[in-house]
Amino acid sequence: MRECGLPRHAFIELMNLSSLTALSSVDGRYAGKTAALRPVCSEFGLIHRRVIVEVRWFQTLASHAGLEEIPALSEQANDFLDRLVAEFSETEALRVKNIEAVTNHDVKAVEYYLKERFSDMPELAARAEFLHFACTSEDINNLSYALMMKDAHAQVLSGFFSEIESTLQDLSERYAGQAMLSRTHGQTASPTTLGKEIANTLHRLRRQSSQMAGQECLGKINGAVGNFNAHISAYPDVDWPALARGFVESLGLSWNPYTTQIEPHDWMAESFHTMIRYQTILIDLCRDIWAYISIGYFSQKTVEGEVGSSTMPHKVNPIDFENAEGNLGVANALLDHLAQKLPVSRWQRDLTDSTVLRCIGTAYGHSVVAMASLLKGLSKLEVNERRLDEDLDASWEVLAEPIQTVMRRYGIENPYEQLKALTRGKHITAKDLKAFISRLDIPDAARRDLLALTPARYTGNAEQMAKNLGKHR
Repeated sequence: MRECGLPRHAFIELMNLSSLTALSSVDGRYAGKTAALRPVCSEFGLIHRRVIVEVRWFQTLASHAGLEEIPALSEQANDFLDRLVAEFSETEALRVKNIEAVTNHDVKAVEYYLKERFSDMPELAARAEFLHFACTSEDINNLSYALMMKDAHAQVLSGFFSEIESTLQDLSERYAGQAMLSRTHGQTASPTTLGKEIANTLHRLRRQSSQMAGQECLGKINGAVGNFNAHISAYPDVDWPALARGFVESLGLSWNPYTTQIEPHDWMAESFHTMIRYQTILIDLCRDIWAYISIGYFSQKTVEGEVGSSTMPHKVNPIDFENAEGNLGVANALLDHLAQKLPVSRWQRDLTDSTVLRCIGTAYGHSVVAMASLLKGLSKLEVNERRLDEDLDASWEVLAEPIQTVMRRYGIENPYEQLKALTRGKHITAKDLKAFISRLDIPDAARRDLLALTPARYTGNAEQMAKNLGKHR
């Protein structure tokens, strides 16, 4: 096989990694939208967090009075270590990767890198063997990934959640009283308001984002099989569970005392499943808006220079909502696999979680692309109030429900059956209903109320519910 006149292998050698040649769309086509995740969920982000965990564990050991062979560090040494963490750069991460090319072990490469850096300060060099003390690689990795997920939510994802919910709150309040024909099973149904329907979605989203905000992030640093075997053999008088718990909590994580070699990742599955639920609600929203655009309830602001179709010049396609739906689906598929796979490990440890964990950034990347597209789409929506009103005025049959309900109140026989005979499968006008109401044996006040009713006025407490949503947070 030849490409552009070159042998296949030569063509591949010319392809340097860039946004044009990246295999993943979140690092390629959508690289600009996922830039905020890069310092957190990339290989660099993982290495940086491994450095943080190793350095902070070393400092924790040095501050413990029961470990005589690693006395307290000087202020200068602690300052050096703090700068090492704070100023960690891509150049430093590349040095770790170069060491890994020799060790073929990513966590050991971090330890060796830190020993190199410790050689710059005799006080640290003399204590270098307390780096990675009594640790298995998973002690470092589980904490690093927990910090990664915690930071990704705090620094990137939560901002999208807040912006989406704030945007929907504004729309809900703005259109709280805009009557809209409902459609159950795709058929005309009792009217609602546009604001109330948006409020329904927002209320669902807030439940899930609240659960995500309260998600407990667990960690462990208890050795090769979770029993502090090596720790106790070296320092039997130290209360290692207390020391480890204090260290994990100092990182802003919660201590898991019962593990094998790995922290079992149940909390990760909880987090991923909550995010799946949040994003499933967004998929529901995208599909509803797409459908409302298709029937003219919404139009979309045009952008100068944009093309809707390569052959049909008139089109303004709902591409932002389609892009969001597609990327939400990919994100959910990845998150679902993470949630199902990560809590399962053979005996005390197997390595299948290691490669799967590296997909977290990809999953979050598709989530970010989706939410950015959704926000863009929402910003371009314009409500076609005239179209909404036209649909309501053409659907007087929806008033069969309140009429037969009032008839029930006043003891009229077979009210449902009478309205069914009048309306089912038929085009009903205001005149038809008024003639029917005028013949009913009900109090005059009730008759006047029914005669005054229109589809646009038959919205129950929808407007008030939309306006009250902020009180139910």
